[in-house]
Amino acid sequence: MNTGGCGREVISTNPACSPSLMMLLRRLGENSGELPVQASSLLTRRRLFGAAAAVAAVGLVNPAPAISYAPRSISLYNTHTGEWLRTVYWADGHYIREAVRDINWILRDHYTDEMRPMNAGVLDVLGMMRERLETTDPFLVVSGYRSPATNTRMYLHGEGAAKHSYHIKGMAIDLRSESRSLPELREAAMSLQCGGVGYYPRADFVHIDCGPIRHW
Repeated sequence: MNTGGCGREVISTNPACSPSLMMLLRRLGENSGELPVQASSLLTRRRLFGAAAAVAAVGLVNPAPAISYAPRSISLYNTHTGEWLRTVYWADGHYIREAVRDINWILRDHYTDEMRPMNAGVLDVLGMMRERLETTDPFLVVSGYRSPATNTRMYLHGEGAAKHSYHIKGMAIDLRSESRSLPELREAAMSLQCGGVGYYPRADFVHIDCGPIRHW
């Protein structure tokens, strides 16, 4: 499987997100170091993840002012591969390497199996949307990372891909939810003011990214 040259790159931050989130991400970058992300051997062996895959016991530290150190969890279902994951990906002041690796695998380019580290802001937007929507149901992932080759093919065939899509950079996800409507997803994402939000009712998904704050 081609990991797309991930190397030791992990999760990158984005200045378009809120000041409090950016302050937190900067502190994490100073304290946690690099998290090498490789292709998930666990998920290739087991294509179904439930609550048992979650990190069960996590430590807490005293929170700094205006910054929550509570564990952050995420639940995702890939509509193309049938894989799903529920996990705690951040706790005790840092991202959890194995959880981030498995999230990256769930969000890989399903056409080529190429994987790259997703932007930290995308993970945290999903976590905050989960809290805002007050649901533990998984987000249904329509598109996560796209390799340049996949995105170019989709762009040339008029399949709704932007030429310079944030999906190529691991900064965007297209999703929907079984328990919440598309308007509810859009409203929750827009309320966070952490990047772009696209509403596609005909295609049945909402696009979120960590580019400049905008909506369409």
